[in-house]
Amino acid sequence: MKNKLKALICVTIPVLLALALNTKFGSLPPLLKFLNPFTGFWQNADKLQTPLQTNTALSGTREAIEIVYDDRMIPHIFAKNDHDVYFAQGYVTAMNRLFQMDFQTRYAAGRISEVVGIKAIELDKYQRRMGMVYGAENSLKGMMADAKSRDMVNAYTEGINAYIHSLSNAQLPLEYKLLDFKPEDWTPLKCALLLKQMSATLAMGSTEFYMTNILKKYGPEVTADLFPDYPHKEDPIIPAGTAWNFKPLQIPKAPASFTEATTGKVKPNTLEDGIGSNNWALAGAKTASGYPILANDPHLNLTLPSIWYQIQLNAPGLNAYGVSLPGAPGIIIGFNEHTAWGVTNVDADILDYYQIKFKDSSHQQYWYNNQWKNTTKRMEVIKIRGSRNETDTVFYTHHGPVVYFQKPAKLKLADNVPTGNALRWIAHERSNEMMAFYYLDRAKNYTDYRKALTFYTAPAQNFIFVSSDNDISITVNGKFPLKYKDQGKFILDGTDPKDNWQGWIPAAENPTVKNPERNFVSSANQSSTDQTYPYYINWKFNNYERGKRINDRLKAMTKATADSIRIMQSDSYSILAQDVLPAMLAGVAAGKLNATQQEAFDIISKWDKFYSPNAIGASIFELWTTRLFSDIWADEFTDASSPMQFPSKDRTVQLILKEPGSKWFDNVNTPAKETLNDLLNESLKYTCDSLEKRFGPIGRSWEWANLKQTHVPHLLNLTGFGSKTLMTGGAKGTINAQNESNGPSWRMVVELGKKPAGHGVYPGGQSGNPGSPFYDNMIDTWAGGKLYDLYLMSSPADHRDKMISHLTITKK
Repeated sequence: MKNKLKALICVTIPVLLALALNTKFGSLPPLLKFLNPFTGFWQNADKLQTPLQTNTALSGTREAIEIVYDDRMIPHIFAKNDHDVYFAQGYVTAMNRLFQMDFQTRYAAGRISEVVGIKAIELDKYQRRMGMVYGAENSLKGMMADAKSRDMVNAYTEGINAYIHSLSNAQLPLEYKLLDFKPEDWTPLKCALLLKQMSATLAMGSTEFYMTNILKKYGPEVTADLFPDYPHKEDPIIPAGTAWNFKPLQIPKAPASFTEATTGKVKPNTLEDGIGSNNWALAGAKTASGYPILANDPHLNLTLPSIWYQIQLNAPGLNAYGVSLPGAPGIIIGFNEHTAWGVTNVDADILDYYQIKFKDSSHQQYWYNNQWKNTTKRMEVIKIRGSRNETDTVFYTHHGPVVYFQKPAKLKLADNVPTGNALRWIAHERSNEMMAFYYLDRAKNYTDYRKALTFYTAPAQNFIFVSSDNDISITVNGKFPLKYKDQGKFILDGTDPKDNWQGWIPAAENPTVKNPERNFVSSANQSSTDQTYPYYINWKFNNYERGKRINDRLKAMTKATADSIRIMQSDSYSILAQDVLPAMLAGVAAGKLNATQQEAFDIISKWDKFYSPNAIGASIFELWTTRLFSDIWADEFTDASSPMQFPSKDRTVQLILKEPGSKWFDNVNTPAKETLNDLLNESLKYTCDSLEKRFGPIGRSWEWANLKQTHVPHLLNLTGFGSKTLMTGGAKGTINAQNESNGPSWRMVVELGKKPAGHGVYPGGQSGNPGSPFYDNMIDTWAGGKLYDLYLMSSPADHRDKMISHLTITKK
């Protein structure tokens, strides 16, 4: 019996151990699988991921495709037809970025719980309730209705799947081994989901919930004063004074309920810096070559792998180089032999909430236009790893989904979502953005550029353009709803048809300018136009400082070169400091400072207003203004039960400079009556105490780069898979807009001429494999403000000395 027991133990322990080591527990990967020398993480170490010279036969191709890789592992695809060029794009993008593509679309679709379990359930519900999949399904209908975009998306999908089907367990990207799951087949819907996620990233910063709470608490007069419809300081994208050469449509009339609520006749019914980017273009009259130069640097959250993937696409009628979004075909920002183009976010008001009046708690019917209307249900089945599926019922009105009846307690994404409201969002519309980039990639002139923009819906972008014909242009572009002024500044009445979107602004009447007298165009997310533009796009945009600095520099610039533009992209001068610092210094009681505070005061008094990496003055100013603005507004605009937002930076500066006796400087939570000077002194002392506590006595440790701590984290924030801390300058309000992990995600400068010359970099590398030398090899170049030459090849034999690999794909 004893021997039998020993035998049973000897058999059971290895079985249990093997089971345990092959099972995922919490955030730990299955260790036996992960450490397996033949299929585990060892297989991901230090590989080029691109064969030096090889041929492969794949089903789905039509003719032979040649792909050459340059010394940064950027693929240059040469195909003989459109199908094959997008098939190859899908194939090589998946080869380098499969996990990123998979994760981003799972995130957009609300499918993270399938991979990580119940802890992601509220995030998944949020994505479903915002209508991400619903919107992607509608966009896909638009893509599939056009033969060109249908073939484009299908070919790209086939290429991705060809790569997925070629993978063995050993070849799976490292993250799959860490999370213990396998890639599924790609579908065209995933391409649409990726674009919906980009729309959410750039346009989900809705403020009408906060603004409605402010209107309720302070009334229309204070709200209009502190949250004006146009900033006090502005340098708009379309130059002030530009003539509008069209007869505008009749503007919808605001309903009486809106007029009464915002003029104070009755109380309303009970019913911070955004993401930025820069682009600009100089006409030949301002350049050394006599041809236009274009620059673009979209500012987004920085990750490894990069949000962008560099690529060249060459096929009959197409020869373009630039960056693509992994998961979508075509080039988003780039250039070809004749033109160059780029984008920045418009921040248009294309997302509104409507307060819905339901008949009862069943939510089967709602009151609209003096009658009861039926809701529809969308049953969202959410798969959960290690648990049973959950079904979440989302009710839809004609406006869109009712996002929440009760919000989750701990989901920051939901903070700005009002309960019991339906969401009207442009991303739910049928659209086909693919065709905009299909035509931009092939554009030869201004006419082609304007044609391409007619296909673009969302997220609204400032499309900048130059051509070798010496044309420059910028268009505030997207599908904009026709609204009455300020429609969507506050929560709208879901019972009143007058609060519906009343059609669309004609695409030809979107704000645009071509070849302006000043010989340059630019955008930095500031107001689209001056106040003469007849249509309403939004009441708020990003602060004017970056746009002002860009325009000041471009006005003074002559005989510009790509290098002078490159240097300008790293400009770190603060217009905010120029505007407000003298007044701040004047309010400090220098005789009442301790030694550290006095030294800090002396340093910032002599500061040159550049956010240079080693500038101590920049650290002091950044913390001082942050604390000062909080001191001014936090007491009146912080209420956990009724969330609000602070007045803008522009309005705060106006208060400091023009209204030093304002009541808003008093802290209502204290018995004393504070003045502006009280707040200036308190916030300076707080700043010095904070810096001293964190870094010790004033010295090099107080330098701006040490405080900012810019780095590029892994997509999943995996420790050890991100970059080192980068000793860079710049700040959110400067041209070189950087903070801890947000900044220029792609810098590009293109000089047109008889042969275009492109230059660019992003903070990462082409490979998504942390074990590859091409994972983060461009970061130091990016951090140093330098650019690589971009090789727009005319044939696979071009730039032969720069090529490191050659892949030929033939039909199987």
